[in-house]
Amino acid sequence: MNGPSHRDPPPGEALPRLLAGLGPDGGTLAIGEHLARWGVPDLRAARTDLVDRLEASGLLGHGGAAFPVATKWRSVGAGSRRRPVVVANGAEGEPASAKDALLLARSPHLVLDGASLAGVALGASRVVVYVPERLVPGVRRAVHDRHHHRLDPVGIEVVGAPDRFIAGQETAVVNALNGSPAVPSFAGLQSIRSRGVGGQPTLVHNVETLAHVALIARFGARWFGTLGTAQFPGTTLLTVTGRYERPMVVEAPLGAPLREVLQLSSGAKDEYAGALLGGYGGTWVSVGTLLDLELSETSARQHQAVLGPGVVVLLPRSVCPLAEVARVTRYLQEQGAGQCGPCVHGLEALAHQMGALAFHPKALRGRIDQVLELCGLVEGRGACRHPDGATRLVRSACSVFADEVARHLRHGPCQLSSKPAFLPLPAPRAVHSGRQAVRVS
Repeated sequence: MNGPSHRDPPPGEALPRLLAGLGPDGGTLAIGEHLARWGVPDLRAARTDLVDRLEASGLLGHGGAAFPVATKWRSVGAGSRRRPVVVANGAEGEPASAKDALLLARSPHLVLDGASLAGVALGASRVVVYVPERLVPGVRRAVHDRHHHRLDPVGIEVVGAPDRFIAGQETAVVNALNGSPAVPSFAGLQSIRSRGVGGQPTLVHNVETLAHVALIARFGARWFGTLGTAQFPGTTLLTVTGRYERPMVVEAPLGAPLREVLQLSSGAKDEYAGALLGGYGGTWVSVGTLLDLELSETSARQHQAVLGPGVVVLLPRSVCPLAEVARVTRYLQEQGAGQCGPCVHGLEALAHQMGALAFHPKALRGRIDQVLELCGLVEGRGACRHPDGATRLVRSACSVFADEVARHLRHGPCQLSSKPAFLPLPAPRAVHSGRQAVRVS
């Protein structure tokens, strides 16, 4: 194995970090370019002090839960004699998110560095990268290129993930890698860390999290914390839809005002009807609320919202919000695991009622109560949290778009409800990094 090569750290306050080196050609950062920019990671140091460095950095997971990374690492295999498995989760079943696909397609070696470092630090027997089928060939080429540089003491396996909304949930990932359907199970996170893939202790991390690990291992906790805040250090990737001509992946410091990240003024209230945070299992908020938010889970939760997978959708006033929510609710119903009543029957009824509100509101006889009552019957009763996400989406939409609800109930479907869908649903799409188009599917 080649020894570590040292590079002076880039200025801590400079952006981009994770997206550094991505040129206008839309191509992948090759292994030679990657090593010239970042150097070879110090795997020997990873065996002794990487977990301590991660704890000092304050790095939180970027898969949606925002759990402290060092705490998660220390809990993997605690008390077990079996060597753990490290899984880099890039399934990204959320249609409105493209950040993980961008990293895997454009800067795969940063993710693979993080996965390899985790494998070394935890003494893993296996390192698995779980990615959508369309990205498997490119990631496998990257793994092959690394072999010639002897970068990975533990061989990296690349496994294709099903194209399903729920395929990236931690228990679904473990089930898929164990040869079962990629649907969530009742198992809690602690049991995965104790007994996951192949019955071994298992660490499942989002690929963006592992890319941050790769940089912290090189440049340290102090460098990492020069952006962000004391409580939420570092940067995060957001997939932003509706603000630019096409969806764009942007990198921003945690804790920054969202109005600055999105370059919005108070006039945005006239341009947009509302904003969706956290993707299709997330929450609608008013534009006024969005303008007051900071880029952190704490700020989002103070307004009963979540950042989750880093999705921000600004809905223009030129589309019907109820038609958009109806289409997404039907999609979520179709993507259910089918293993409990709230998923099978509850989401079907919810999708039917939202379709009625958007396109045939006379069927509701002037009342929205039955939609909200159904949300109450579904939430908190599912075998996994998928039904809860759908009810959160619907309930928040009925609140934020209350004026549109009243107009539909009083006058029938609006003229905008017949327009083509605005919110992205599974289909090939282009995303952008900065001003540079990046094809990810």
